[in-house]
Amino acid sequence: MSEQRKLRLGLPKGSLQEATLAMFKRAGFTITVGPRAYFPDIDDPELEGVLLRAQEIARYVEQGVLDAGLTGKDWIMEQDADVVEVADLVYNKQGLRPYRWVLAVHQSSDIQSVQDLQDKRIATEIVNVAQRYLKEQGVEATVEYSWGATEAKCPELVDAIIEGTETGSTLRAHNLRIVEVLFESTTRLVANKQAWEDPWKRAKAESIALLLQGALAAEEMVGLKMNVEKKNLEALCRALPALKNPTVSNLSDPSWVAVETIINSQTVKDIIPELKRRGAQGIIEYPLNKVIP
Repeated sequence: MSEQRKLRLGLPKGSLQEATLAMFKRAGFTITVGPRAYFPDIDDPELEGVLLRAQEIARYVEQGVLDAGLTGKDWIMEQDADVVEVADLVYNKQGLRPYRWVLAVHQSSDIQSVQDLQDKRIATEIVNVAQRYLKEQGVEATVEYSWGATEAKCPELVDAIIEGTETGSTLRAHNLRIVEVLFESTTRLVANKQAWEDPWKRAKAESIALLLQGALAAEEMVGLKMNVEKKNLEALCRALPALKNPTVSNLSDPSWVAVETIINSQTVKDIIPELKRRGAQGIIEYPLNKVIP
């Protein structure tokens, strides 16, 4: 009997771990991580998970140690990793938004642009990206690797930092201001090039991507069900921003219909009162696990 095929998948350990495991849960995968465990249990016998720092995953995928993995676009760029980007997954530890890498200085600094960094000292985790960026700008400066607490090093130890931020709150707390945004980074599902040429592994990676993208799409959507008299149906439908068109079903009472639709969760609080005013009854809002276009 042949051994069952497996896709070896790198999962980010650390700041992205909780958000990633929750996303996989909504996509239909239950991942259990024990204390001090680096090889989590996944309720899919075709997947073998490995927990690693996001900074390392692209390199291990490129080298074939992993077939696929989730890591940031920033770390793919930093390592100049030659991998297949299977899917762009816009999520971070605090929400569904890109992660910005910015050039920042202390509020008291006279640095106003990247050109003012000539002969200055910069601290960052993405040394290679920073050096390429400065070279493109025609600026010569010292770039040093920061092992952490990067925001606290400016201005006492360095003149500027290049740091990642979601909301900018940590920068503001350290009295730093953003000079320029270098780029935005999102989480990517990446695959090893040889694994991508394997039909089974490619199909498995594409299936995971489809389910994860569906789970992310569902994060910002909810379902709505309601009943309405047929005479009010047209007016009700005009108030519904649907993905396509709402589903309308006949009820046992021929003068009434049931309406079901999917809408953005941020607009539902404004729409429900309006639907009620237009004759909707028995309105039910329910969460979604996945939305597959």
